[in-house]
Amino acid sequence: MHVFYTPNIGTSNELPEEEALHCVRTLRLGIGDEITLTDGKGCFYKAQITLSTNKRCLFSINETIFQEPLWPCHIHIAMAPTKNMDRNEWLAEKATEIGIDELSFLNCRFSERKTIKTERVEKIIISAMKQSLKARLPKLNEMMDFNRFIAQEFKGKKYIAHCHEGIKQPLKDLVKRGEDALVMIGPEGDFSKEEVKKAIECGFVPVSLGKSRLRTETAALVACHTLNLINQ
Repeated sequence: MHVFYTPNIGTSNELPEEEALHCVRTLRLGIGDEITLTDGKGCFYKAQITLSTNKRCLFSINETIFQEPLWPCHIHIAMAPTKNMDRNEWLAEKATEIGIDELSFLNCRFSERKTIKTERVEKIIISAMKQSLKARLPKLNEMMDFNRFIAQEFKGKKYIAHCHEGIKQPLKDLVKRGEDALVMIGPEGDFSKEEVKKAIECGFVPVSLGKSRLRTETAALVACHTLNLINQ
């Protein structure tokens, strides 16, 4: 089943240009063919193509299908992006497939990448949402300074995963089903000790993701998967 992302479905009966090109040129669908749409806000739509040209595709909606939330909480991962952009994109794709509500990028003291363009990451998230048959698009935030990020108000539990010595319980032992959760993952050089101290002062709980030493994007995915498993 091919799913097309139509964020303005409430005000327009036309596929966005990129989706229209994929529909009519790549898949060669035409007038009368049935397609499935999603607005990324919780609904699928069964529709029929009413106009098909080289660049445009119009449709009429036949049925609206509400998708019940697939997990009972808000899952938020905040990660210092890696120097290799492919790894950040991989994390965004796989986290969306597994299940995430919000993804943030952090500018930390030891960050190897100080800026990030979210346009391509957004496209990857949209593609992963459609591929995994989800009707809700995760929120993608612009990169933010670490100190500014931790000073924000967050609902639910807040965790920071780091490799420094100290008391840390496994994330899986602290998370409770149905609780909103935010997990911060540091850069390859880890959070600085000062950053960990500031985070704890702001209410973040230090956690462990296991005994293995993990790459940044792997740690972020492990955290995402752990939260999902507990909330199934």
